[in-house]
Amino acid sequence: MLALLAPGQGSQTPGFLSPWLEDQKAAQVIGIWSDAIGLDLTRLGTSASADEIRDTANAQPLLVAGGLIGALRLFGEDLSPISYVAGHSVGEITAAAFAGTLDSVSAMKLVHTRGAQMALAAKDSNTGMSAVLGGERDVVVAAIIKAGLTPANENGGGQIVAAGSLTALATFAENPPEGSRVRALAVSGAFHTSTMAPAVAHLATLATSLNVGEPKIPFISNKDGAVIEDGREILDRIVGQIAGPVRWDLCMETMAKCGVTGVIEVPPAGTLAGLVKRAQSEIETFTLKAPEDLEAAAAFIAKHGGN
Repeated sequence: MLALLAPGQGSQTPGFLSPWLEDQKAAQVIGIWSDAIGLDLTRLGTSASADEIRDTANAQPLLVAGGLIGALRLFGEDLSPISYVAGHSVGEITAAAFAGTLDSVSAMKLVHTRGAQMALAAKDSNTGMSAVLGGERDVVVAAIIKAGLTPANENGGGQIVAAGSLTALATFAENPPEGSRVRALAVSGAFHTSTMAPAVAHLATLATSLNVGEPKIPFISNKDGAVIEDGREILDRIVGQIAGPVRWDLCMETMAKCGVTGVIEVPPAGTLAGLVKRAQSEIETFTLKAPEDLEAAAAFIAKHGGN
């Protein structure tokens, strides 16, 4: 049984789209999406600097575009071998498109607004995020909350992300929870916390105008690891998740409980596969990083695909 995974912000690297756009159809599709949202995804994915693609407003559309292109090259229009889809944070929009809840242009419009509004909400907020590596989960979460911070991402495998004011994060880092270390992340604000509430309101307005289909593939939600099979609920959860914690640990537990034996992570792949390896080692992983991986990916699908 196979799950298709889409990575979140921070996975992007300069030029990661370049090899994928050597395919004429992929290049044309990227051009269509660029025109639809008024953002040059081709340039961002091929020649833009690390600093430019780190900008939330650029990173998020680029990540969704990369994931969709990778899946298009691998599956075409037939994702029938896939039993479940999931994404980390912004990757949930990619996953919703995989499921058929959103068409690709609607997904790009949604993520373009998401990235722009999250960047705006973060501006001048004096907030940030830090990874807490190691330690017992309950001890770490309690310490984060006690420090006046939010456990914004619980990624499993001994990785939890704290978010909140820069002052509180600095104080927290000086006295980390037992058995852990704290590393500041290069992000512009406290994503997945109440700081993002203004972005939720803007995205909710846009979401009401989008055509939402019923998913053809069950969707595993960041909110609580639940398997969702209602299109409107998927979209509502994606919108609300901007200001709510990401429970990727629960998503991985759900995959294991549902009998997933293999996962494929779409471009820019690597982060989620690594988390799955650490937390659910019985699940095999495949990272689709470049077109030369397509043949091996097809063999992986043949091994794990289908119900």
